[in-house]
Amino acid sequence: MTIAELTPPGGEPLTLAETKAHLRIDGTLEDTLIEALIRAVRQYLEQTTGLVLISRTFRLYRDDWPEGAVIPIAKSPVQSIDLVTIYDAAGLPQDVALADAVLDGQSRPARLLLATRPLIGREINGIEIDFTAGFGEAGTDIPDTLKRAMLLHVALLYECRGAVSPDSQPAAVPVGYDRLIAPFCRRGL
Repeated sequence: MTIAELTPPGGEPLTLAETKAHLRIDGTLEDTLIEALIRAVRQYLEQTTGLVLISRTFRLYRDDWPEGAVIPIAKSPVQSIDLVTIYDAAGLPQDVALADAVLDGQSRPARLLLATRPLIGREINGIEIDFTAGFGEAGTDIPDTLKRAMLLHVALLYECRGAVSPDSQPAAVPVGYDRLIAPFCRRGL
């Protein structure tokens, strides 16, 4: 199972202005660096939690249908299932009807139940599920706790700016960061 991002986020969860206010920076000399740090902490938070902060589309590739009736989707929150395509024995794509599909996009992982599960003809990546995930289009839709964790993380990385290049970030995680994101992390046994 592989997930590919089809569209990049239309923005970042933190604005440059709110981040600069948190850092107590007035000038514009380091705007490019701060924007790179915002991007780095967003990517780190999404990787760590499995969450999608700013809404965008993804494609889930599966080799076959899972054993049970439910198809897990490792990103969340899932807003919608946009398209399900299977490939037949001739390698031709066929759309799967979504009229009877049931999506539980808020669970972790998100879950999709399809009434119709046609036979797959291609052994590798025979199923493609396009979906939209994320809290919303703007940073205002993201839980405040996650935004607070990101601001703390940006502040620490900004502090380390001379020692670690922006391309090598995140270099460290601030004290308390793990406690802030813990309620959003998926834990397994």
